[in-house]
Amino acid sequence: MKKYYFLILIWLFFPLNVFSEETFLSLKKNKVNVRYGPSFESPIKYVYKKIHLPIKQIDKKENWRRIIDFKNNGGWIHLSQLKKINSLIPLENKILFQKPSKFSKPLAKIKKGRVLVLQKCNSTWCKIKTENFKGWIKTDNIWGTIN
Repeated sequence: MKKYYFLILIWLFFPLNVFSEETFLSLKKNKVNVRYGPSFESPIKYVYKKIHLPIKQIDKKENWRRIIDFKNNGGWIHLSQLKKINSLIPLENKILFQKPSKFSKPLAKIKKGRVLVLQKCNSTWCKIKTENFKGWIKTDNIWGTIN
């Protein structure tokens, strides 16, 4: 019986990573190779050609990260090609507003699948920038994470 109490006590103070958050990263360069395995000898599966593209880390091995993107494509990328998340992708069309309110001036329509660079966020709105616009979007239905 003491063993069970001890195991419960350990589980409470040292929980497993079951409750850990998803880890999102962004591509650091305009051209990033995705490989079949975690080594430079492993063949290239495909090449990303979009800087700041947000990807989700699902595994790691030494300096390699196994990733998936918002279309569920996966593979291995060397850590030197990745950076802390600073972007997101809307999963549905969104309206870009001048201020973080639906009652402020709409600036543009943002198409789903577009890479948006984060500037700052609160619980329900993020200030983003694109090539031509800066403004605020709602944080629902996005691929990526806000901090």
